[in-house]
Amino acid sequence: MGFREDFVWGTATSSYQIEGATNEDGKGLNIWDVYSKEEGKVFCGQSGDIACDHYHKYKEDVQLMRMLGIKAYRFSIDWSRVLPSGIGEVNESGIDFYNKLIDELLANDIEPYITLYHWELPYELYKKGGWLNEEIVNWFGDYAALVAKRFSDRVKYFFTLNEPQCFVGLGHVTGDHAPGLKMGMRDTLQIAHNALKAHGQAVIELRKNAKSDIMIGYAPTGGMCYPETDSKEDIEAARTELFSIPDCGEGWTWNTAWFSDPVFLGHYPEEGLIKYEKYLPQITKKDMELISQPLDFMGQNIYNGGMVRMGIHQKPEFVPRAAGYVRTANNWPVTPKCLYWGAKFLYERYKLPLYITENGMSCHDSVSLDGMVHDPNRIDFLNRYLLELRKASEEGVPIQGFFEWSLMDNFEWNFGYSERFGLVYVNYETQERIIKDSGYWYQNVIQSNGEIL
Repeated sequence: MGFREDFVWGTATSSYQIEGATNEDGKGLNIWDVYSKEEGKVFCGQSGDIACDHYHKYKEDVQLMRMLGIKAYRFSIDWSRVLPSGIGEVNESGIDFYNKLIDELLANDIEPYITLYHWELPYELYKKGGWLNEEIVNWFGDYAALVAKRFSDRVKYFFTLNEPQCFVGLGHVTGDHAPGLKMGMRDTLQIAHNALKAHGQAVIELRKNAKSDIMIGYAPTGGMCYPETDSKEDIEAARTELFSIPDCGEGWTWNTAWFSDPVFLGHYPEEGLIKYEKYLPQITKKDMELISQPLDFMGQNIYNGGMVRMGIHQKPEFVPRAAGYVRTANNWPVTPKCLYWGAKFLYERYKLPLYITENGMSCHDSVSLDGMVHDPNRIDFLNRYLLELRKASEEGVPIQGFFEWSLMDNFEWNFGYSERFGLVYVNYETQERIIKDSGYWYQNVIQSNGEIL
């Protein structure tokens, strides 16, 4: 058994986190270009101006992937690099960069997977209202059409939105991410609805303008739930809790069902419609038809989860984490079972083939005296998580692939360069790359199709 023979072993990045070259070759500003310059917003005042300088070093980075045996690379396009104002005039230099990257990947037998939106909203569109302006549905659709026209002759796989929970919640509710707004329920529910409609419009435009047969998915996130025991009661409690809807307030975006039910099932969850009733935008049948455009697969970014049991009143309850529970460098809990149960519950509900579009961990990585980067915690983390994913695959969940986050250390949003998630270590002063022990370990996992786990 194990993983399917055609399992896709990949790695992932996003444009603002690695590219740099924020003021080169006609690129427009995006909201992160602006937000990162605001005092006190990002750790130590850092920005993605240079980041990993991938814009100039992409050939070297592709060679690293080839060396590691990476089969697929999920990257995002900076909307403002190809459309500096978000709409209107195309920046051919930006198109040229992504063409060269795609060609380099294909020349090295690495399948490109494009993410249309990993939070790089053009600043000119933000000034027009950004995600709160319903016109963004058409703006995003036109951008998707451009991407299809220019890249789909060689790129088969596309994701529309990455983690709307984050760019809605962290960007517009708590203000921790660009554009740094703190908005109420009414506005943020409208933003979420517009984002889901934009997703649907992008699917239509991608298919309409594709130069060849393409496959399209969507990459939300969310904390998963897993049962305390294998009893029917605890399993049902975990499943119920995973798809439950939070109460109104700052945490409302952190859920699975509100952002996935409309896309995959064609309707918002009833619990949410009741809880959020007085804040809801107008939601029409036409909206839901747009949002629920047929997809070829689903993606899910999964990092951790919570243990759940059936409480004494026959209601799900979270089990407190054990004293001294294992955590990553950025204090996220290490919970491998979330990958097995998350995949299982998601497939049960949405019935589509599944890619794990992000999974990985931040470690306190450093270059040792021997010149190497030893990261046993990351190896142990990935081994435990992948064993759980393999178990789900063996039990019939159609797991298509796994994209480790991330190929290399990069700009970690408001945490700047303080977190290292990469399989490859980056010295930000010299731009030297060093493959970590986990990179070589992942190389062996890929070569064996997971048999060495």
